[in-house]
Formats: sequence, structure tokens, C-alpha cells
Amino acid sequence: MAMILRWLIRIFTGLVLLAGLSIVAVYWFAARSLPDYDADFAVEGIEAPLEIVRDNSDVPHIFGASDADVFFGLGFAHAQDRLWQMTLLRRTAQGRLSEIFGARTARTDELMRRLDIYNLSVASVDAQSEQAQTALEAYSAGVNAWIRSVNEDARGRGAPEFFLFSPEIAPWQPADSIAIQKLFAFQLTSHLREEVLRARTSLLLDEGRVRDLLPDIPGPGIAALPDYAALLPGTEVAPVRQAAVAEDPLYPGLPGPLAGASNVWAAAPDRSASGGTLLANDPHMMLTAPSIWYLARLELASGGVIGGSIPGIPAIIVGRSERLGWGLTTSYLDDQDVHIERLNPDNPEEVLTPGGFEPLQTRSSILRIKDSDPITLTLRWSQNGPILPGSHFNLATITPRGHVASLSWTALDPADTSVTAAIELMGATDIAEAIEIGEDYVSPSQNLVLADGEEIALKTVGKFPRRRDGHQSRGRLPTPGWIVENRWDGRLPYAENPEFLEPAGGIVGNTNNKIIDRPFPRHVSYHWGDTQRVQRWRRLMQAREVHTRESFMEAQLDTVSFTARMLLPLVGADLWYTGEAAPEGTPERQRQQALSMLAAWNGEMNEHLPEPLIYAAWMRALQKRLIADELGPLAEEFTHLEPLFVERAFRDVDGAGIWCDVVQSARRETCSEMARLALDDALIWIGETYGTALESLRWGDAHEAVHAHPALGEIPFLSWLVNIRQSTSGGDNTLLRGLTKGTEPDPFVNVHGAGYRGIYDFADPDSSLFITSTGQSGHPLSRHYDDLGDLWRRGEYIPMTLDPELARAAAVGITRLRPTE
Repeated sequence: MAMILRWLIRIFTGLVLLAGLSIVAVYWFAARSLPDYDADFAVEGIEAPLEIVRDNSDVPHIFGASDADVFFGLGFAHAQDRLWQMTLLRRTAQGRLSEIFGARTARTDELMRRLDIYNLSVASVDAQSEQAQTALEAYSAGVNAWIRSVNEDARGRGAPEFFLFSPEIAPWQPADSIAIQKLFAFQLTSHLREEVLRARTSLLLDEGRVRDLLPDIPGPGIAALPDYAALLPGTEVAPVRQAAVAEDPLYPGLPGPLAGASNVWAAAPDRSASGGTLLANDPHMMLTAPSIWYLARLELASGGVIGGSIPGIPAIIVGRSERLGWGLTTSYLDDQDVHIERLNPDNPEEVLTPGGFEPLQTRSSILRIKDSDPITLTLRWSQNGPILPGSHFNLATITPRGHVASLSWTALDPADTSVTAAIELMGATDIAEAIEIGEDYVSPSQNLVLADGEEIALKTVGKFPRRRDGHQSRGRLPTPGWIVENRWDGRLPYAENPEFLEPAGGIVGNTNNKIIDRPFPRHVSYHWGDTQRVQRWRRLMQAREVHTRESFMEAQLDTVSFTARMLLPLVGADLWYTGEAAPEGTPERQRQQALSMLAAWNGEMNEHLPEPLIYAAWMRALQKRLIADELGPLAEEFTHLEPLFVERAFRDVDGAGIWCDVVQSARRETCSEMARLALDDALIWIGETYGTALESLRWGDAHEAVHAHPALGEIPFLSWLVNIRQSTSGGDNTLLRGLTKGTEPDPFVNVHGAGYRGIYDFADPDSSLFITSTGQSGHPLSRHYDDLGDLWRRGEYIPMTLDPELARAAAVGITRLRPTE
């Protein structure tokens, strides 16, 4: 017995030692890819020595003898800190994820191949300006210099992820940067999804009820739409129901509510306490670990530039120079149209055109899949654009038999010069020059807000498709692609893009709201991103005669929900302080307690309060009750509260109160009854999920910001290491926007928000501020992986300086690159 015990102790001790050695070995190999910021490198591709000075937040300040050398340094720095992220973005755009992830990403690769994003990017290289081509080539050389260093000096394969997935890294090419830009253009537009959703809804409801659920933004100029079925008479449309597809985290086709958003505003000198212009910007995108944003400062021949870059693209996308600041929001330009193409019954490789049946352009593409046989795809294009399979975006539900769907999209331009515009914007000296440069933007369309030392302006950039007057749906529904009136007729002149120069009130801004109302076909959009945040923004901007850096900061971090303040008095009008006092422990007593708490609440979506959770759960349950009986399974597509829909129903606008009646019941239910039943539903859900003690609830427990690692975030144990979770304030409709996931489980998890915040004061530029949502490094073992995230969560910022001496004084390391002899 003693011998057995001794052997058990020996075996246990051996296993513990083996486990310990394994952990040490894994850590050692993973840590090998942590870059040394104080190292010297001899590299090919630069003219003279250059320095990358990293300040104490790990922001690189890059100083070189020429602009080309500076872009080389940016590529080197991006690759040092974000090599895995860059290669993942490139593989996504190329449609080559399945080579390392296997069958799970074959659907993503198929979509990217059919859109042909990478080949269009290759074709676009020659269309760039000479300055942009020089920057792209120098940047690529910088990325490749770091890749060579990784290979030659055994630097842990460049990132720990390469130990789990294929370590092969192809040299970086200029087309790779353009492809990443196009990939984000795809994620920042939602009109394809909106058209399909509107079509599916119109197959179930009449036009008036569609207008309730997918409301037009208030204002003149919106015409009634035809029924979708009427656009394709005599055809049999596929059933509305389609099997749900569980999307992989790497799938780029985001749901409509998770498409692009942002806040940006600027104040002229006469509205600024400091006497200089002010600009604030916080672009909203999916929260990831690491963030898509990477802070950097470039010392170019035209002067210093600092702000947010995207790894893979050689530009400061949002930020400031010594003379100019610029910020972006998604414009919601209607830059996509879905067409239904009629196949030739005698030859399915032909589709009907205005001139008769014409052959599709076809090309084969081999999709290689790890641990599986390769798949040969046949890529098809009609005159209107690429043919997309019905398995994506629910296209099968609105495509009649004998037809296929195609996509017209401004980003499918083989001469896309958007990267040229981004690069040249950094050298602009004033607003007029910046607006002129904006003509090169193709996609994604953005509202570009500008501030120089004296003026402010907003200009919508991006190519506007020219539609014909006779377009059957005005771009709001899929239309027959063989009818010439439904086809695009080139682009509108850039001069017609909306612009606001030197606004009389001295304030200009956008929160994805409707910016202009022009008649079709010169319209911007019928589908806008937000109707709510702008109401709160306007109140905050008009509440002060002059603004400061601090007041702009307060507005960026404002958590008061205009939506809650508007809806609660309306929805609960017949419920407040009514009925007899209910006994303790009964559902009625809990309902009364919830209503009392909400009645005293000011609409602040603070993470420490219980009221935001009660409100959010109530509105979610209410919308579900209003639409479930009419829409059936399609109701699951409406994942987020549509405030204008609820308002229309409870105000009975154009008969919208009918939504409160349950179709299947004999009696007619009222909206007050629906409000009470929905509150009971919400309280039951809250009790099952978070407990029945309402006063102990915390919005932040439900509204955690989840910065998920796209590749490792769902792997047990590793997810604990690579994902970043934070209790956060804000909500779907607050200026401090934390858009919720909207689907079970955890529908209120914060997944989409301001990955970057910047505030620029041109009376004292070095007092400008910025922050990102995670940290500079993409390496989970680096202290810079999440160090900025704690500041971001607390609403804090770091200084934005173009003073070289200040950067050097706070340096955590200086990387020196010198030409090889």
C-alpha cells in the first residue's frame, strides 16, 4: 500500500511538473513574438535612417527622411503589433480563410469570391495617384521587412496565433491595402440587407403596415412604394421562411443594425470658448480584440498627422494635422441595389437584358479548404453586377423560381481611388483642399466633417449612383434587372454631393441621421441609421452659447436616452400609479415597483442603475408582442427596438394602432394591454436571468462590452485570455452608443460602439485628446493589449501631441531602422 501511495505521489508530481513545463514552454514560444521596441534593424527599402518612437501608450511617432520612408515605418509598426489581424483581414478579402480554418469559413470565402473584391482591388492599383502608389509600395515594403525579420530572427512566427494556424505569410502587396478598405466598405453599408428585409416584409403586410415597421424618417418627399410581388407579376416567389444560418464570427456580412454608425460634430470659432475650431469624432464599428483602430503619428513633408489608422491601410483615417482635423460618419447613401435577373429557360447561363437574353460572364475559382476537398466555384456576373446565391442575406426568400439575384454596388469599381483620397487628405491644408480631395472617394460613402483654424464644414463623399426617374422601387426594393429604368446610369457629379459650409449657427454634425431631403433620383437615402441620437445631440449643442473641449467630451460620453424619455410616458400612459396596492411577492406588486422606478428615472443608461435594464427588457418584449402574430418567423429578423414603429403604434398614426390587436384572438386588444403584458414578460425574463430584486439590478451586468477575438474568442480557456469584457453604460440610442447584440442569449451585450474617440481643439492643438477601445498591441501577452480599454470604459482619454520632444520624453522605446549597406 505504501509503495502504491509513493508511486501515486510520483505520478502526480510528474504530471504537475509536466504541466508546468508545458505552460512555461507555451508562454516562451508565444512571448517570442512580442516585439522589442528598443531594437535596431537593417532593412531594405528606405533611403535614410528612420525612427519609430513609441510613447507610454505605445503610440508610434514615425520620423523619416521622406514620406516614402515614413509610410515604410507605418507598415513596419503595423506589422509589429497587428500582423495576425492584418493577415486575417487580407485573407477575408481574398476569400482564403478556409485554407487555415477549414469548412467553417467556406461560406465567407464563397461570398468574397463572388463579390470579387480582391481582383477588383488588384485592378484598382493602377488607378491610384502617383503619391498614393508610392505610399502603398513603401508601406508594403515596411510590412515585408518585419515579416523577413520574423522569419530570419525566429521571432515567434510574428504572433501567437500563427502557432495554432498556418504560419505561412505571403508578402504584402499594394492591392492588399485596397482590398481591406473595400472589405470595410462592405461592412459599412446595409442597403442590400434593407432591401431584402423590406421585400420579405411586404410579402406579408400591406404597404401601410410596412411603413409602420420600417418607417420613413419624418419629412417630405417620400413616395408610396409598390408591393414587392407586383414588381414581378406572374412569378411564383419562394416561401418567406428560410432555415436560419448560424454565422461564423469571421463572416463579414453583418446584420443591418450592426452596419456602420458614428458621431461627429464641429464648432466654429464664434461657438468655441477658446476662439479656435473644435471637432469631435467617434466612429462606431464592431468591438473586437484588438480594436480595428491603431493610433499613430506620421511626420510627413506636409507636417505631422496623428489619429486613428486601420492596420493594413497606409493612412490616418480619422485625426488631425497641424492645420486640419477630419472626422467621419457613415452617410447611409443608398449605394446598393439588388436586381432580380430572369434566367433563360433554355440556357441558365443567360439572363434577360433590355436587348434580349445575354450570356453571363463566368469564371471558375478554386476554394481550398483545410482537411477537406477543394471546391470549384463558378462565379457569374450579369450586366448589373455579381450573381449572389440565395443562401446569403436571405435572398432565396425573395427570388422567384427561374431567377437569380445580382448586386449593383459602388464599391465594385475596378478604378476605386478611395485609398488615394485617404492618403492625400493627410496633406490637405484647409477645408477647400480637403473637399476637393474628397472627389476621389468612391466607397464607403461617408459624411466628412472638417475643421481648420477658421472654418468648419460637412461634405458627403463617395460616388452617388445615378438612378432613372422611372425606377420601379426608387432603390428601396429588389427590382427586375432586365428593365432599363431599374438600372444605374453612371454616377452623379461630385458637386451634387450634400455639403454644409460655414453653417450660420456655427455648429455642424451628424449622428447617422437624415441630413438632407432631396427628391428622387438625387436623393441620398430613404434608409437612415438613427433618428434618436440627433435629438439629444441637438439639445446638448444648443444648450450652450460656446463650447469647449470638455463640453464636447461630455457630449461624446452622454448616456441619456432620448428614446426612453420619449417612449416611456407614451407606452406607460395608462399604467402609471393605477390600481390598488398589491400584496408583497405578487407579480402585480413587482409591476408596480418597476413602474415606480421608471417614473422617477431620468433616462440615463448608467451601468450602475437597474432602470435601464427594466426599460430595455420592456421595450424588447413589447415590440415582440406587437409584431410576432403578424410576421411569424420573420419577426426574429427585427432584433432591435424601432422607436418610430412603437411611437406610431401607440399614437395610432395612420391606423398603426392595429398592431396592438392580436390577430388570432376574437376580441380587440388595446395598446395599454400590450404594454402591461409586455412589462410582465420582461419582469419574468429579468427574474429568470438576473433575479427578482429589481433594486439590485445593474444595467452593466447585461450590457457588458464584449471585445471578442475573431479567431480565438470562442475557444474554451483561450477565450478567457483573448476576449475583453467590461461593464459599460450607454445603449442603442445614446450618444455614448453601445449597440446591443439583440439576439439570445444575452440580447443586451454591447457589441458595437466607438472603437475610437477623438477631440481636436485648434486653439491649442496639443491639448487634443483621443482613445481606442482596447490597446495598441494585438498580442494577448502584451501589457498594451488592453491598457487603453480601461481608460475607454471610464470615459478617459490620452493626449494627442505632435511635439516630437514630448513624444520622446514619454517614450517606452525607440525602434531605429537603417538602410542595409
